[in-house]
Order: sequence, then C-alpha cells, then structure tokens
Amino acid sequence: MSGYGIAMRPGAGVFKLDMARILADETNDLTPMMRTMLRELWDEFVVVDARLATVSRQVEAIADRVDAARRLMSIPGIGPLGATALLAAIGDGRQFRKARDLAAWLGLVPRQNSTGGRTTLLGISKRGNPYLRRLIIHGARSCIAHLNRERDRMGEWIGRLEQRMHRNKVVVAFANKIARMAWAVLTRPGNLYERVDPARA
Repeated sequence: MSGYGIAMRPGAGVFKLDMARILADETNDLTPMMRTMLRELWDEFVVVDARLATVSRQVEAIADRVDAARRLMSIPGIGPLGATALLAAIGDGRQFRKARDLAAWLGLVPRQNSTGGRTTLLGISKRGNPYLRRLIIHGARSCIAHLNRERDRMGEWIGRLEQRMHRNKVVVAFANKIARMAWAVLTRPGNLYERVDPARA
C-alpha cells in the first residue's frame, strides 16, 4: 500500500482495522481498479476469518470437554489446537516408552554424525508429524516471549539457556521440553503441569 502513499501498521492485530479504514476512505490515492480488487479480496478474507473463528470455537469446546486435553493445556505453550492435535496423533502416548521417544518422533532431537569415535550434534531431525512439530515450536516461541518467568518454574531454565544459546536453539530446546512434559501428562492419569516447583511451594 505504500506505493499509493497509504501507511499500514505492522502486525496481524491491526490489519483488520487498517484495511477497513483504507477501503472506507474515498479520498485516498487508491485507483478505482485497485479499490475494487481490494474490496473483493477483503470480502473473501472476512468470510474465511469468520469460518476460522467458528472452527476455533469448536476446537476449544472439544478441548474443554476432554480431560486429557485440559491437562495438556496446563503446559505452557500448549493451547486447545495443540492439545487436540496431540491427542489425535498419539492418543494416550503409551506407544512411546519414554518422554525422549516422543520428542524424537516429533523430530525435536538433534541429528548425530559419528566418525572416528567422535559424535557431532547437528540440527534437529525434523522427523514425524510436521504440523504437530510446528504447533509445538510456535507454542514454545510464544512462551519464551510472553511467559511470566518469575512465576513459572520454566522461567529460570529458559533464562539459563538464553545466556549460552542462540534464540532459535532455545525455542527448539523448549519445544523438546514441552513434548516431554506432554508425554508425562498423558501417560500418568490425572497428572498436571505445576507452574511452581512443589519443593519450593
């Protein structure tokens, strides 16, 4: 839009407000053809956005009814979408012998290259379900940005990682941790994530 001298604020949250304002302003420099095209695209966007909101409410309702989903949502970085996706993909998680097996299945563990008795850790393997891995990584990224580190026991752990790792590595390490916590919650009925270490409570 800058080509027409129209400024839009960055971020998805204000996009709807700005686009509606721009289309309603008949005095700006949009050409008639561009205005028509943008109105058509905007109308399509509104329909899709409403449909997504409806589906999101349905997913939230399902997650709220299922005990395992509610327990998964106690883990930082897992919301209704992540909880229902995990349950759909792995059920009760008992096919994995230990928590690391789930993280490995999701492709959240480093690849290894061994030669001459020396092992080198590479990037994550990216095996398993890419959609589920993406959800968990996005959840981890959001947590690192917004988690109240003084009130959540993961805060100190994240802080230590940030002192010695690149931010993207911290995100993947936290996603790995989230996957392990999800396995622990699923395989132990009634188990919840406790934000405060019981030993310090």
